[in-house]
Amino acid sequence: MKYLMILNDPPYGTERSYNGLRLARWLLKTGNAEVNMFLMGDAAACAKNGQKVPQGYYNIGDMLGMVARNGGKVGVCGTCLDARGIADADMIEGASRSTMDQLTEWTQWADKVIVF
Repeated sequence: MKYLMILNDPPYGTERSYNGLRLARWLLKTGNAEVNMFLMGDAAACAKNGQKVPQGYYNIGDMLGMVARNGGKVGVCGTCLDARGIADADMIEGASRSTMDQLTEWTQWADKVIVF
């Protein structure tokens, strides 16, 4: 099954992006799923490399990297990155600047679209 997951919330302050990443990781673990993730709005900050969090607290950048390393594709809205002053070089490995054209293509590709 093919899933598109769209994240909208910032990496911290709510748990919506965290929960979306948890689900993506578990879907990929099954081996029966393809997962594309599109980060837009405040979720663009989830792709920021070098996040520092308190000991024992989840690190959204690390979690997103795990999705990418396990075969998930990660696209980040370029307009949203620019609005937040995040350069391409500031993103985690496996995340790429993306567009609404890419989001449209991924939406048409997916069997299910899940929005967090």
